[in-house]
Amino acid sequence: TRRDIVGPDVADDLAKLQDAMPPFDPALVPGLLDEALGEKARALTEISPPVAAASIAQVHRATLVHGDGRKEIVAVKLLRPGIAARFKRDLDGLYALARAAERIVPGAKRFRGRHVVDALVRSAALEMDLRMEASAISEMADNIKDDPGFAVPVVHWGQSARTVLTTSWIEAIPVRDTARIDA
Repeated sequence: TRRDIVGPDVADDLAKLQDAMPPFDPALVPGLLDEALGEKARALTEISPPVAAASIAQVHRATLVHGDGRKEIVAVKLLRPGIAARFKRDLDGLYALARAAERIVPGAKRFRGRHVVDALVRSAALEMDLRMEASAISEMADNIKDDPGFAVPVVHWGQSARTVLTTSWIEAIPVRDTARIDA
């Protein structure tokens, strides 16, 4: 969240949505992994309780057992159960509001509310497909591979899908923890 653009108060409020939401029940995780990954979910073991929970997903630390038996600590990000249906309900409500505004409020057609909601629908679809995030991570890694001082997690494509993203685990300071970064 760009404090320089939205200001510190708004940035602090928005940051609460990033990793301070109550987690969903960790007992659901094995079923969600099986549903998304099928047999490939078996390679993910020792799944921790949630280490971060945000508005549409949460992250767990896990062990990925590679085909050769080698083990690696990974981050497993899972979409919240039911989040797609919730987004659909909310977006349907926004469409209804936009149509009502165009009928009731003079000049509201200039606002083009339905077009704004169309943009939100496209944005939500991209946000809720973790393969898009995986692609962005991979592209960023390619773009900075020769730059010293940067670490980008490796995407484990075999354990990633629309609702699951598995990457290498990186110990780091959260970007919003400016005091620790400054120190």
